[in-house]
Amino acid sequence: MSSSVELAQGPITYRVAGPADSPYPPVVFVHGLLVDSQLWTGVADVLAQRGIRSYAPDWPLGSHRVPMNADADLSPRGQAVIIDGFLEALDLADVTLVGNDTGGALCQFTIDTDPARVGRLVLTNCDAFDVFPPREFASLIRMGSRAALIKPMLTALKPTAVRHSRRGFGLLFAGAPDPNLTRSWIEPGLTDPAIRRDAAKLMSAMRPEDLLDVSTRFDAFAKPVHLVWGDADPFFPISFAERLAAAFPNATLTTVPGGRTFVSMEFPEQVADVISQAGEPVG
Repeated sequence: MSSSVELAQGPITYRVAGPADSPYPPVVFVHGLLVDSQLWTGVADVLAQRGIRSYAPDWPLGSHRVPMNADADLSPRGQAVIIDGFLEALDLADVTLVGNDTGGALCQFTIDTDPARVGRLVLTNCDAFDVFPPREFASLIRMGSRAALIKPMLTALKPTAVRHSRRGFGLLFAGAPDPNLTRSWIEPGLTDPAIRRDAAKLMSAMRPEDLLDVSTRFDAFAKPVHLVWGDADPFFPISFAERLAAAFPNATLTTVPGGRTFVSMEFPEQVADVISQAGEPVG
């Protein structure tokens, strides 16, 4: 089921799965740059079968279809305010916040900004410390920081062979991506200048030193943190996950053999297992 909520910064569309009367804490997903809520569909379906309600928003990260207000703060810290505003608008509490890729970094900004509505954090393969973005994508972020350059950048990704190469989404998947899915991710930025404006706001404000600064306060987040990590990721290796787990006072790490960055798409059962185990029934 698809819905929309109007925040001060603009509209956020989202998909809901699972029973409204679930006894489990609500799950809220945060995807990364140039993808959308479809990243979580498989996991949300598994959780719904287990009686867990989840919310998968299309955050304003370049693949959203409804632009934000022209004056919206879409920096990483601004995105954290939007995430918290979404939780408040839907009156969600004791949330299991789940992040991937750039979205994992935004979850870290969120718990650093206002963790009150977050009951636990689940991170799949994602940015952390001063890896924001991985160096392999640094040139893409530099180009994307200028809205005028985003359309030619995405135009170059229109051929499936290019889009699924190491220059595009190819190395983020363990297997072969769905070309219709990856095309849907670049379509909003190809067709709507306001979407390109939104994406450029984020990319122009992505600074490794800011995310590294957030990591110096991880010890203030004593709630449970669960990492579920694909061990074949060329960008976020297991050693990186081990470092991230060690930085929190209450963290666990579960490895997914053969998984890469988009582990949630290709191993939804394993990711759902960790999320399910993270949340205890309420009441």
